[in-house]
Amino acid sequence: MSNEKKKGLSPFDFFTIGFGAIVGVGWAVSVNNWMANAGGPVPAAVGYLLSLVFMVPIALAYAELTPALPVAGGGVAFAYKAFGQKIAFLSGWAAVGAFITIIPWEAIFINRILSMLFPSLVSGTPMYQVAGVDIYANACAVGVVFSVVLFLLNWFGAKSSAGFQKVMCVALLSAGLIAIVAALIKADPSNLQPIYEHVEGRGTHSSFWGGAIAIFASSPFFLAGFETIPQGIEDSDGDIKSVGKTVIAAVGLACIFYALILFSLGLAMPWQEFYGLTTPAASNMFKLIYTGGAGTLLWVIILVGALAGLLTTWNAFMMATPRLMMGLARASLLPKAFAGQNKYGSPKAALIFCGVFAIIGPFVGIGIIDPLTSFSAAAFVLSWLITVLSLIRLRKTEPDLHRPYKIKYMGIPYFGAAIAVVIFVLFLIPGSVCYISDLGITLFVAWMAFGLILYLVTIPARNAIPEVERTATLYAHMKES
Repeated sequence: MSNEKKKGLSPFDFFTIGFGAIVGVGWAVSVNNWMANAGGPVPAAVGYLLSLVFMVPIALAYAELTPALPVAGGGVAFAYKAFGQKIAFLSGWAAVGAFITIIPWEAIFINRILSMLFPSLVSGTPMYQVAGVDIYANACAVGVVFSVVLFLLNWFGAKSSAGFQKVMCVALLSAGLIAIVAALIKADPSNLQPIYEHVEGRGTHSSFWGGAIAIFASSPFFLAGFETIPQGIEDSDGDIKSVGKTVIAAVGLACIFYALILFSLGLAMPWQEFYGLTTPAASNMFKLIYTGGAGTLLWVIILVGALAGLLTTWNAFMMATPRLMMGLARASLLPKAFAGQNKYGSPKAALIFCGVFAIIGPFVGIGIIDPLTSFSAAAFVLSWLITVLSLIRLRKTEPDLHRPYKIKYMGIPYFGAAIAVVIFVLFLIPGSVCYISDLGITLFVAWMAFGLILYLVTIPARNAIPEVERTATLYAHMKES
């Protein structure tokens, strides 16, 4: 038994998967946009601290349900137990859309970071343009290579993926902490002034709290990733209760990390100059505030940290997305082919499907990043909402369900569900600070419509399998707690 445990993933492995998936590259490449969108670094930092109010109840729901139903699929398994197959498909399909979007997103941005270190990747004549952005052959080739490497890491099992994740997560955290310390050395409180000022063309808010709420509304995309933890639960070393708690730790530390990055970088340089820097702004700033070799060294460190962040997020979702699809397939909510596993325990067809999406990313370029981000945020919130509602319902319908970890105060998930409903509705209202754009709405509706068609088309195959057999298949691989 002890040898079996050593082969599994430890709670620390799960923490690096979740934290690395959340933090990723946003702190290095998006921090200047956060400042501009909020009207300053202080309202942006407050926005991420406010996000704790929303994210902690969501994380607590996953922390309770993950060890209670420790099976691949996460939200699919939770919703199936609570509401049945229709709501389970809705939750799972929204999550698949959100997850699968992250994979090409990371593949796109890795070229952006590498082109800073190796300008030859974007030299010469571009092959074509997408959304006004040039696409270069060398950059595409590098993106394909990274896609294949991450595919192979995950093909050889969760332990292989988790080992790589730990190394990259340490590199990411090290670079982030160096950035915070180096920025604080150059700190000048006057750089935070004005504390709030609306930036033309950046949102509809007109006050400090409006700016903070604008960041709060966009935070689901940059705080998503903790739900990768439940997807790997079948590969746990057996410490199920601690795995659930890593969800809370990953979310809480990510919010605090973002707030510290915003505040420290805002102190290091006048923020109205900082937000105008080219991406990745964090590394480019250090070249300006530190002269000579020190500035160049910090520039390289932050770029390497950004690269590590890209890889942690990309790797985590390459691990989680196929397992989510496998959960749907086990319940006959996706074709059975997606339920198959190789000898290392990795979902074969689902992983190949995700690998194709990764390879596509570099060929479409960074011009599609904004609509992908908006669509993904809406899909994540819908999936989170269903998970919290599943927890609430299961407390009533399954009071005797073994819960290694249990939320003490049920007011917390009710509060989280209420906020999720408000945010999701605001996502869809034009003119609100949360509106995900016309294209984001189009992508979201198109994805859910495609899911509806898929659900209807697969009804005959699903009905051919007795309900009790489908349920048994979904929960057959539950990890013992």
